[in-house]
Amino acid sequence: MCGIVGYIGLNDAKEILLRGLEKLEYRGYDSAGIAVSNAGGVSLFKSKGRIADLRDIVDESTEAQTGIGHTRWATHGVPNVTNAHPHQDASNRFTLVHNGVIENYDKLRREELADVQLVSDTDTEIIVQLIAKFVFGGLTTEEAFAKTLRMLHGSYAIAMLDEEEPDTIFVAKNKSPLLVGLGEEFNVVASDAMAMFQVTDQFVELHDGEMVIVTRENVRIRTLNGETISREPYKAELDATDIEKGTYPHYMLKEIDEQPAVLRKIIQAYQNEDGELHVDRETLDAINGADRIYIIAAGTSYHAGLVGKEYFEKFAGVPTEVHISSEFGYHMPLLSDKPLFVFISQSGETADSRQVLVRIKELGHPSLTVTNVAGSTLSRESDHTVLLHAGPEIAVASTKAYTAQIAVLGILAALASEAKGKTIGFDLIQELGIAANAAQTMVDRKEEMEGLSFDFLELSRNAFFIGRGLDYHVSLEGALKLKEISYIQAEGFAGGELKHGTIALIEEGTPVFALATQEAVSPNIRGNVKEVGARGAKSCIISMEGIQEEGDRIVIPAVHPMLAPLVSVIPLQLISYYAALHRGCDVDKPRNLAKSVTVE
Repeated sequence: MCGIVGYIGLNDAKEILLRGLEKLEYRGYDSAGIAVSNAGGVSLFKSKGRIADLRDIVDESTEAQTGIGHTRWATHGVPNVTNAHPHQDASNRFTLVHNGVIENYDKLRREELADVQLVSDTDTEIIVQLIAKFVFGGLTTEEAFAKTLRMLHGSYAIAMLDEEEPDTIFVAKNKSPLLVGLGEEFNVVASDAMAMFQVTDQFVELHDGEMVIVTRENVRIRTLNGETISREPYKAELDATDIEKGTYPHYMLKEIDEQPAVLRKIIQAYQNEDGELHVDRETLDAINGADRIYIIAAGTSYHAGLVGKEYFEKFAGVPTEVHISSEFGYHMPLLSDKPLFVFISQSGETADSRQVLVRIKELGHPSLTVTNVAGSTLSRESDHTVLLHAGPEIAVASTKAYTAQIAVLGILAALASEAKGKTIGFDLIQELGIAANAAQTMVDRKEEMEGLSFDFLELSRNAFFIGRGLDYHVSLEGALKLKEISYIQAEGFAGGELKHGTIALIEEGTPVFALATQEAVSPNIRGNVKEVGARGAKSCIISMEGIQEEGDRIVIPAVHPMLAPLVSVIPLQLISYYAALHRGCDVDKPRNLAKSVTVE
């Protein structure tokens, strides 16, 4: 979601900040701004829209070696220049950017700032106005910063400039991700290492409840109670070529194409020197020590978790529930005696999932995070972490992370079964390799998928995706992809549920995408296709070699039925991509959406 960058050093801050914000465009945003500081004061530039719009208004003649920047995804107040960050206090001495949500902002406004005329509708402005109030009341900037932070309830990542201390950036974090990057005669601030990977690969993790004083030559970390913290930096493991589009028109298409390679990379990453699948024993003991697994996830990761449930139950024999993280946090069900919580998150920063993790840690329950980002918040705070090895995923609509999550969950479940002395009945390494080859076949059928997208969705205002069993889980993801990027109203349903009400929505020409890759229920789903066809639906059946029938529009190569979701989702991803493309939608940055959802 919102992104933060900061720079203090010897070079031109404007260009470094703008480039950093451009690296954060994938996260989703609706406005952007930068503030740069020099001996003449602070210069502020804000714009609604894209970073390109911000570039157009930045005064190139402004020279500054210190600055902060921000991309905003609206939570409090509509997207406009006034609500865009950075925000300033009434005197314009203090300038601040903020990610997160301040839950008690209205109370603070009423009780502490009743005599201050606020400019914006944001919760962020409350922070900078409070700091100014305490400074003008006699505190130092550092003291006022700490006092204000102690008053805030909610989540925040903050970077602030003080016009009277132009060689300092004041930084703080609670629940929202934030890093400090180290360089030679410069230091940087970033909500995502990718933003400042252009200038450094050395980063210091910040923990909740910490504030940092950043200068060109020094980084001083302390708690809000004044305790000094010493922490060694880590090296960010990013491949710069992975975060560029290259010859692709969109990141989403690039990432769809990368799925076969990601599957092969996962096979390699989880093999030991004997060529056998392997993860650390502690992780397997945590799985097998549980009497029930609770998968906590959101969006695409939730859909992957539904497939993972099948694996944990059928392979490892562990009863498994899948829960939407935003619901679970406030409506926790009756738990089993020995639960294991598995958090699935591409970014590892999903705020809804983290608030569940905080609660279950308080209860003393073990946790495992499956994520694409080493060192992310969920990874750091969980007892165990398993990485996806999918490489950076830039497009807002997740593709390769979804298939990576399913593959990794399958590996975990199979190894947990093996640790119990059981067998899953097939060679998972071999079958994953076959699935990778099948995935390659499907990504190479772009022209066919574009044609189907045109045939079925050119004039459609809605669409249905149906399936049974594993196919039902994939239908949910297919519907999500289509609605995310093309804005076509799309819903995924268990095939048998259509006749229990939803079939009333079928009209002449309504597109229905039906998955039929599972032999046991293929006759049933085909029966559902006939039901909707009798009411005018236009159906596209996606089946698998060996169980296909005449008239099936898409036939995926034969793979093990349990791994079919790794392949059957690809045509749905491509059809959604081309539907969005034909409608002139912004494929990589769909409206109103964010890549890393860091607010609850």
